Amino acid sequence: MEHESFFADPRTWVAVAFVIFFVLLGKTIWKALTGMLDGRAAKIRAELAEAQRLRNEAEAMLAEAAKSRAEALANAQALLEGAKREAARLAALAVEEAEASARRRERMAMDRIAAAEKAAVDEVRLAAADIATAAAKLLITENLGDIAGAAIVDHAIAGLPAALRAA
Repeated sequence: MEHESFFADPRTWVAVAFVIFFVLLGKTIWKALTGMLDGRAAKIRAELAEAQRLRNEAEAMLAEAAKSRAEALANAQALLEGAKREAARLAALAVEEAEASARRRERMAMDRIAAAEKAAVDEVRLAAADIATAAAKLLITENLGDIAGAAIVDHAIAGLPAALRAA
C-alpha cells in the first residue's frame, strides 16, 4: 500500500472545498439563518403581544361583565323593592276599600232601619188617627145629634189628610 500524498487524496479536496464554500458563502448563509431565526423570534414576539392584548381584552370584558352583573343585581333589587312597595300599597288600598264598603253597607242598613222605623211610626199614626176618628165619631154621635155630628165628622175627616201631611 502506497501512501498517497495529502493533495492526492480526494477527501482533502472535499474538505478544502467545504471550507472555501463556508468561507465564501458562510456569511450569506449565516445572515439567512439569523434572518430566519430573527423572523421567527419577531413572529413569536408578535404572537406573545397578540396573546397579551387578547388577555387584556378578556380581563376588560370580564370586568365589564362583572359590572353589568352588579348593575343587573341592583336593578333586580330595585324592582323587587318597588314590587314590595306596590304590593303593600295595593294591600292598604284593598283594606281601605273593604272598610269603605263595610261603612256603606252599615249606612245602608241604618237607612233601611230608619225607613222601617218611619214606616212603623206612620202606621201607628194612621192607626191612632183611625182609632181617634172612630172614637170621635162615636162620641159625637152619642153626644150630638145625627145631623150635627155627621157634619162635624165629615169636616174632620176631610181635614185629616192635610193634618197628617203637616205632622
